[in-house]
Amino acid sequence: MALLSKKFSFTAAPAAARPHTAVELTPEGVLAAAIPGGTTAPVYAFAPLRPGALSPGIAGTNIMTMDAVVQALRSALDQVSPRSRSITLIIPDTAARVFVLDFDSISKDPDVVNPVLRFRMRKMVPFEVEHAALSYQVLAHNPAAGESAVKVLVTIIPRTVLSEYEAAVEAAGYEPGVVLLSTLASLAALTLSEPALAVNLSSTALTTSIVSGNDLLLYRTLDLPVDNEQRVAEVQRNIAVAAAYFEDKVGSAPRQLHYAGAVPAQEFARAISDMDLDVVETTPTPATGAVTPLGPIGFAGVAGALAGVA
Repeated sequence: MALLSKKFSFTAAPAAARPHTAVELTPEGVLAAAIPGGTTAPVYAFAPLRPGALSPGIAGTNIMTMDAVVQALRSALDQVSPRSRSITLIIPDTAARVFVLDFDSISKDPDVVNPVLRFRMRKMVPFEVEHAALSYQVLAHNPAAGESAVKVLVTIIPRTVLSEYEAAVEAAGYEPGVVLLSTLASLAALTLSEPALAVNLSSTALTTSIVSGNDLLLYRTLDLPVDNEQRVAEVQRNIAVAAAYFEDKVGSAPRQLHYAGAVPAQEFARAISDMDLDVVETTPTPATGAVTPLGPIGFAGVAGALAGVA
């Protein structure tokens, strides 16, 4: 899926070239994962954040208490003993915007494509696109099925917001080699050949997506209300909409819902118990590898970021 990187190289790097360490930053805390030398089994560490230290979004300041975030990043990362200072940083979905755009054709030259995408973005995002960080990836497509000739996955984030997250990692003593959104990272952990309906639940937002191989049929992030009853209703409604879209695009109703999130999968399943979907964790909590008590962050993001890395 689309990446944002320090060097702004906007195609997915080969697994062999990706960092051996990933860290996800959420309002609840920091989850770090690293693959030590001589093994393929990651180790994990979690460092909590006090409420209000991180407030993700595309407007205004995201990192409200820089010292606390830097300390949590350093604590979690130091405890997994990374092989190098270069890491994959996973940030909240609400810090950026993601779109799937249709084109009749598209150049292979990023210098040609970037201005075209920025022009398309001007009326689609509530911030200045010329100074935003933008990444894109050409998706799989099927013209025989009536699809456009080219589908492009675009991720765009205010540069000031991206700079905040990068600055925190650098202040902690590390280098943000790659920056990913939480859902795009978690989808990389899915290895299914058939289409899949997936959700990523944070404390502030829900992202619904439909992935089919290397194609992304749906991606939608919704800010959730604070009231718990309203939150549950919004989650149910948006999953129902995504399931209906799945049936329309795929031709059959989804049977499973691949879940990544901040609450246990069993609790999430109970909240949507009236829906005819089997909730399956994208990445269950690992049985081994934890070097600290683990906090309320799902593992799909770091698992996807490390998928295929040896």
